[in-house]
Amino acid sequence: MKLQTERLILRPWLESDAKNLFEYAKDPQVGPIAGWPQHTSVENSLEIIRNVLAVDKTYAVCLKEDNKAIGSIGLMLGKASNLALPDTEGEIGYWIGVPFWGQGFIPEAVKELLCHGFHDLGLTKIWCGYFDGNIKSKRVQEKCGFKYHHTNKDIHWELMDDTRTEHITCITKEDWEKFATML
Repeated sequence: MKLQTERLILRPWLESDAKNLFEYAKDPQVGPIAGWPQHTSVENSLEIIRNVLAVDKTYAVCLKEDNKAIGSIGLMLGKASNLALPDTEGEIGYWIGVPFWGQGFIPEAVKELLCHGFHDLGLTKIWCGYFDGNIKSKRVQEKCGFKYHHTNKDIHWELMDDTRTEHITCITKEDWEKFATML
């Protein structure tokens, strides 16, 4: 499935995206703050596409002008989430390459995924989270109407083999509908 916004195409990841993925995922400012190791080679990025990103409801974030992957966004439903949610709820995760920071692309993509989750998939609540220090991710969630729910302190984060504090936010379908009319 492909989703579109004013400036973006959200589409399934392709093996041919490996070079672009590596270009942005090798930057140490991107992965570690989001909870995953920076990529080490195009081959590593290809492996990540095959084993992590090429799943249902995970999308390459692409500019409409060239359809090249500049980031990723995904919606994990129910038990596929890191939060062990009921099947009527989902969790959004996202990142974007450093050259595209501050241009509103991820809030635009998140808003489209919220619409898809609530309207097309019938979800009742969507969750999101960010680690201590990831102010950019916190700001995206605020811009998209998520509200603080709770904090998980001193959790072991397996992908990075470290201990982190994660702040969890959520938005209900009803709150999203109210928020969307204010935009």
